[in-house]
Amino acid sequence: MESRIPAPGGRAWLVAALDAAREHRGAAEPAGLPVWELRFAEAGRRCGGDEAADLARVQLLEAARPDAATVVRLYRQGTAAERRAVLLALPRLSLDPADGLALVEDALRTNDTRLVAAAVGPYAAAHLDAHAWRHAVLKCLFTSVPVAFVADLARRAAGDTELARMLQGQAAERTAAGRPVPADLRLVLTLTREAAPN
Repeated sequence: MESRIPAPGGRAWLVAALDAAREHRGAAEPAGLPVWELRFAEAGRRCGGDEAADLARVQLLEAARPDAATVVRLYRQGTAAERRAVLLALPRLSLDPADGLALVEDALRTNDTRLVAAAVGPYAAAHLDAHAWRHAVLKCLFTSVPVAFVADLARRAAGDTELARMLQGQAAERTAAGRPVPADLRLVLTLTREAAPN
């Protein structure tokens, strides 16, 4: 991961930030925030592109091991980029599923395609119930988020007749309106026809 951080300044900054995260787990600074949270906020300026900043923020969260209240606050008060990083980090954090799912569900209510893409990752695959997961897939199709972002898509879609029904309905609506049926919709519909895993 660190190899994707621009050298030398970005890499050195990240090493120091990760040390601060490990050393100050739960300890507040005089200003009220742990150093690692300040570094979490400034990662975009320090690490370069979005991917590098995402990776740095995920590593900071993993190193700091924040409690659920801190994770939720970072998400709720964060920029779109910071929210995305929280979503990407969820599989690495020890949160009660209810806390993590609340953030996933919030992201899926937005029309920010980068948040939606982050929300349908491995955490959603592991924890969303069938009803919510189907709607997450439909949200991707509605917002043109490639279904390649949906973790564990083939396994969860296999044999899902309800998802197939929903997709067929959406395809029929688009055809009736003279709009093309997206290739991703056809792909997921094909996956639903596969045998469900044992």
